[in-house]
Amino acid sequence: MRDFEYEAPKSVAEAVQVLSRHNGSARPLAGGTDLIDQIRTGRHQPQVVVDLKKIPELSVLENSATGLRLGAAVPCYRIYGDAGICETYAALADSARIIGGVQIQSRASVGGNLCNSGPAADSTPSLIVLGAVAVIAGPAGRREVPVENFCTGPGKNILAPGEFLVELKFPARAAHSGSHYRRFIPRNEMDIAVVGVAASVVLDAKGETFVSARIALGAVGPTPIYAKDAGALLAGQSVSEESIGNAADAAKAVASPLDDMRGTKEFRTHITGVLTRRVLEEAVKRARH
Repeated sequence: MRDFEYEAPKSVAEAVQVLSRHNGSARPLAGGTDLIDQIRTGRHQPQVVVDLKKIPELSVLENSATGLRLGAAVPCYRIYGDAGICETYAALADSARIIGGVQIQSRASVGGNLCNSGPAADSTPSLIVLGAVAVIAGPAGRREVPVENFCTGPGKNILAPGEFLVELKFPARAAHSGSHYRRFIPRNEMDIAVVGVAASVVLDAKGETFVSARIALGAVGPTPIYAKDAGALLAGQSVSEESIGNAADAAKAVASPLDDMRGTKEFRTHITGVLTRRVLEEAVKRARH
């Protein structure tokens, strides 16, 4: 591993100053479970690593009637260990439980997972379906970007030099809503998704009709995919095998996977449909609970 300097600012303003001063040669660290390995293998060669975990705002975890605030450095175990989040933002908890093993979850953050911007990231599809908005700080001030617009390519995103993710904001969940994330992997745990699917649904008071739905896919494109049209197909439709099947077919249509050592294009497209069905069915069960 190459040598690098280490800085640990205590405020957002100080972190912006540090990152800006190094003009693109510094890398922010939220959890570090990806970054440290990438430095070790030479993928990134920063002159300075800027540890953001000492900034209080990046460790905020606040679930209230107005929505959820999730600091960019909040580790995964705090997310699935919060009963309120498991109940109201279930897909997020689903994702946090399966990012690496227990040791990784004690440090890895959803914010870091998003900024790593891997196409197969387990948390990003859940963030998309739950309507998360990224709050970004930089030399020009703060800006907010919907998570579905955050990733721009494999390992790439909209963050400019000097910018970093401060927190993720989620809207309050509607009544009779449910969400779920599921992935297909070759092993039982600690593996990269061959396909990942998240869904969030809102049902009517009787639990018989979809009011709205959001579906997102992972590992089947250069970035996580917001399958907007697939979710829109469900609005106003009765909860049935037919309506869910139509949404699954629409999700398959927007998937654009590659052949690689983890699966063929045809296999991954097929699994996209299978997982979309199963994730929607579980989201419906949770909405009816």
